[in-house]
Amino acid sequence: MITAIKNKIIDSPDEIRRVIITPPKGWIPLDLGELWASRELFFFMVWRDIKVKYKQTLLGFLWAVLVPFLNMVVLTVLFDRVTKLEMNGLKGPVYFYSAMVPWTYFANSLTLSSNSMVQGANMMTKVYFPRMILPLSACLSGIVDFLIAFAILFPIMLSQGYPPAASTWVLIPLSGLTTLTAAGCGFFLSALNVKYRDIRYVIPFLVQLWMWCSVLIPFSKVAEKLGPWKYLWGLNPMAGVIEGFRYFLLHPHMTIKIDETTTVPVPMEPVVLLIAIGAAVSTVLFWSGAVYFKRTEKQFADIV
Repeated sequence: MITAIKNKIIDSPDEIRRVIITPPKGWIPLDLGELWASRELFFFMVWRDIKVKYKQTLLGFLWAVLVPFLNMVVLTVLFDRVTKLEMNGLKGPVYFYSAMVPWTYFANSLTLSSNSMVQGANMMTKVYFPRMILPLSACLSGIVDFLIAFAILFPIMLSQGYPPAASTWVLIPLSGLTTLTAAGCGFFLSALNVKYRDIRYVIPFLVQLWMWCSVLIPFSKVAEKLGPWKYLWGLNPMAGVIEGFRYFLLHPHMTIKIDETTTVPVPMEPVVLLIAIGAAVSTVLFWSGAVYFKRTEKQFADIV
C-alpha cells in the first residue's frame, strides 16, 4: 500500500488519500497517460543519464565523435582501400561516417535500454513509477551524442567534395525511426534481461552482427543479388534508416555502376519503399515490445 498526501495542511487522518496498487488482470493497456503524468521524472532521468555519462571523463563530449570516427577509419581502410567495396560512387570516409552516425546512436541506445531495468533495480524496488521510463530515458539520453556526431558529418562531407543535398531535412524523421526501433528492441531485451541475466552477454554480439548487416552493403548491390526478393532487406529497419541517411544527404553524388564506363543515378523509389517497410517493422516492434514489457513488469521488483 502506498500513501499519497495532498498538497495542503493535514488536519485529520481522514484527509490522507491512500492509493493501493495491485497487479492488473486480463488485457493490460499501455497507459500512455501515466507516462505523460510522469513526464517531469522522465526528463529528469534523461538529464541524469547525460550527466552521469560525462562526469569525470577525460575526453568528455569528444567520445560522441571518437567512436563513429574510429569505426569510419577502420571500415574505410578495410573495405575501401583493401577490398574495394562498391559504395554507390561515394568516397569511403563519407560513405561509412554517414552510416555510423545513426548506427552508433542506435547501438548505444539499444545497449543502455537493455540494461536499464537491472541498473535501476534499487530505485525500482523502493518507489513506484512507470517502469517504461527506464528504457525510454536510456534511449533518449543518447540524443546529445547523436547531434554532436551529426554536426561533424558536414565538415567531413565538404572536405571530400560533397555538399549536402536539399533533402537533408528527411533525416529528422529517419532519426525518429531510429529511436523507435531502439526503444522497441529495448523493451523486449530489458524485460528479458531481468529474468535471464545472460541476455546482457548476447547483446554485444547481436549489435555487432546487426551492424555488419546494416552498414556495409548498399541497397543497390542487395537488389542485384536478391532480385525480386530484394525488399526482404527492409525487414531490418536499420537498413532502411542507413540507406535513407546516405541517400537524402548525398543523392546528387550517388551512382550505380552498370559497366566499366557507364553509371546511372541511384533511383529514389526503391529507397523510399525500403524505408517504408522498415518503418512498418519498427512500429510493430515498438508496440509489441511495449505490450510485452507491460505484461511482464509486475514481476520485475520480485525478480530483480
